[in-house]
Amino acid sequence: MNATPQLDAIDLRVLRALQANGRATYDELASQVSLSSSATLRRVKRLEEAGVIAGYVALLRPERVGLALTAYINVRLEKHSESHKRSPMDAFRASIQGWPEVVECASLTGEMDYLLRVVVADMAHYSRFVMDTLLKHPSVQDCKTSFVLDRVKSTTALPI
Repeated sequence: MNATPQLDAIDLRVLRALQANGRATYDELASQVSLSSSATLRRVKRLEEAGVIAGYVALLRPERVGLALTAYINVRLEKHSESHKRSPMDAFRASIQGWPEVVECASLTGEMDYLLRVVVADMAHYSRFVMDTLLKHPSVQDCKTSFVLDRVKSTTALPI
């Protein structure tokens, strides 16, 4: 991907429409953004090629597929020492890619190093994940968990 492309008002309208309905046809998009279908297609292709549109997905409701518990886990890693061939952060980053329960991971400033969003079936599943996977990772020093009681707002749409 190159530098961030310049987005005009029509690009932003196309992106807002796709965020609302990624399955919209080019005819439907065209009518929403006041362009022809072919011009809309060209815009979408350009936005995809520029990496502005990263992909298309079906968004699932976790509780409808048996994943009723969401937790946010703050993780603190051990500090790097000269005896390690690989830094604790590199080892942790590599490991979380294979942990399906972790649906999002962000590196943080402050006291903790990472924030994980974890989706599991129930408390027993959460306990197994933390005890058998997360805390057994050699880079993990400590973790603190907050459980989601209610989703007040949940969106994938960016405020463009």
